[in-house]
Amino acid sequence: MDFIRNIAQNILPLTAHAKKLLSYLLKLGILVLAFWYIYHRILKNNDNLHKFQALVAHVTYSKVVITMVFVVLLMIINWVLESLKWWHLTRILSPMSVWKAIEAVFCGLTWAVFTPNRIGEYGGRVLFLPNRKRIHGVFAMAVGSFGQNVITNVLGAGAGVWFLFTFIHLNDWLMIGITIVAAVFIAIMLTFYFNIKWMVSLLNRIKFLKKYHRFFDIMGNYKTAELLNIMWFCLARFCVFTFQYYLIIHLLIPQIPLFEMSLLMFVFFFIQSAIPSLDVLDIGVRSITADKLFSYVTDQHIAIVAAVSLIYIINMIIPAILGSIFVFKLKFFDRTA
Repeated sequence: MDFIRNIAQNILPLTAHAKKLLSYLLKLGILVLAFWYIYHRILKNNDNLHKFQALVAHVTYSKVVITMVFVVLLMIINWVLESLKWWHLTRILSPMSVWKAIEAVFCGLTWAVFTPNRIGEYGGRVLFLPNRKRIHGVFAMAVGSFGQNVITNVLGAGAGVWFLFTFIHLNDWLMIGITIVAAVFIAIMLTFYFNIKWMVSLLNRIKFLKKYHRFFDIMGNYKTAELLNIMWFCLARFCVFTFQYYLIIHLLIPQIPLFEMSLLMFVFFFIQSAIPSLDVLDIGVRSITADKLFSYVTDQHIAIVAAVSLIYIINMIIPAILGSIFVFKLKFFDRTA
């Protein structure tokens, strides 16, 4: 028995380490393929370069400056809206000022860029809560994230049906089936969000999780009116970063109509939400996804890649740098209630 126990103790850590190593290797492989695609299929193609040069030749300096100022202002509005959502979510835990909520959100962004799947964003935020409320804060933040995912998936699923109907031209019966599936999916997402207590009940039925029920129960404390308010914040944010993409893409490719561009962005966000985050380096995967989608309406591949990369830098990297200022305010060993 001791021999078997020793083998198990030696194998399990190695297995966990191997899984972690495999995960990083897969991510690295995806990134290499993504950047290879961008370089060889887009940047190395002289035809694409000539088209992009001809395109930007007509863009004036003043238009670039004005557009970038608006995009940066929208970035600030985007994260202020997220901060107000966080402030709203934490009111039932430990009331904080709006400014403290802003500090928490920007600090979370600093942690997010160097942690897998942005998991550090949770830690960065909840450390601004009293010690005994921090685990509760993780589940409060989960409610806000769920609301944002609902908006992304509902609008993305609807836009996805439009995309398939407009560009892919599937068989009528298959199209009807996909439309029904999308409608059911949208209904399920909305139903579960506004009845989040059902999720709490499911978690409480799992035996080894029962002892954590006091943390899960925080999600069930949000009433329908509060959940609706949170969703308004999520919808406002969705509109803001959609408009950011519109401004940049319209600057470079004004020929794409607002309606088509918006719905393509909805599909883009929907696909991105389903792809595991590759942290600060997932800009390559984002670029490929956007390029493939927009190839149905434009052949300006470099312009699309440039727009997506620029928005990612403005919306994630710059706020993460700003958030580093607030890291020094964290109280890791705070013992207040």
